[in-house]
Amino acid sequence: MFLMLPPNKLRFAWQGIISLQYTDEWVMPWRISFEDRGLFPPEKLRERAATPAGVRISFYSNTRNIIGEVVPCTGSALLDLFCDGRFHESLEINSQNNFVFQTLPKGEKLIELWLPQSTKFRLKFLKLDKSASFVSYADPRPKWITYGSSITHCGGAERPSNTWPAIVAREHGLNLTCLGYGGSCHLEPMVARMIRDLPADFISLKIGINIQARSVLNINAFGSAIIGFIKIIREKHKNTPLAVISPIYSPPREQLSNVVGVSLEGMREEIARAVNIIKNRGDMNIYYINGLNLFGSNYVHFLPDDVHPDAEGYKVIAKKFLSQVAEPIFVKPSTV
Repeated sequence: MFLMLPPNKLRFAWQGIISLQYTDEWVMPWRISFEDRGLFPPEKLRERAATPAGVRISFYSNTRNIIGEVVPCTGSALLDLFCDGRFHESLEINSQNNFVFQTLPKGEKLIELWLPQSTKFRLKFLKLDKSASFVSYADPRPKWITYGSSITHCGGAERPSNTWPAIVAREHGLNLTCLGYGGSCHLEPMVARMIRDLPADFISLKIGINIQARSVLNINAFGSAIIGFIKIIREKHKNTPLAVISPIYSPPREQLSNVVGVSLEGMREEIARAVNIIKNRGDMNIYYINGLNLFGSNYVHFLPDDVHPDAEGYKVIAKKFLSQVAEPIFVKPSTV
């Protein structure tokens, strides 16, 4: 026999979400507002926001077993379980309607289920041991919002808890909200408004590659869009530490301009210029980070398609982000 937890019982156990979609049968996390999703064109952005990169279901329990019923996922899907911050097991759940974690450690513990980063996850219910305890977890760590492209979405990470934002969050003690939208990081004003309205202790924006690859903006419009995006965020996050990161290394795009005349080298210069304009107007908590310092040409062997790092490449970004962004800029309130 088991203790059944229906979706409404789990309402406060979700971490890293923007909203939840409820039906009579299941609940699904979103990384934009589900109710306002029509305000977030194009459709590709909505599709990426429907995948739960960085999302966790977190609660305290003394259960030794967890069974979940889900709508079968499409494509490759892994689910990671952590107990008191320690990795326990990873399960493949693609095309299955349930998952089972067994032999969890004894006693009361913090349970965290890291959801698949690249496919929808629709949960019908969880089952715990019949007499198990259940207490929702409100993550007390500083809130970190990170925005970016597929390189922040991290579809190529070996599992959901090994995306570079997930690694950074665990190592640096941050409550992660990942707004990495594969192929859909175009400095949309509605995303800026969403970030503006979310609680955050730290913010990072990793921008540029989607705009360059798809020739979305010429260099003048790009600089203007950066400034506008940041100033919208600053309407409510006036002094929140904000790191603006330019593209990582991509061999065919470094010097070769796209159809609107923008190369990655030129894009990095424009991002730095935009950040300096804002800084020179009195914003002392904004920082420019050259993406080559996180992942430069010396790591090209971790770049199988010349754009996206592989699983080891994402670990490189995590390590560099920790040393060059999180440790010097994301200073925890308790250490200030």
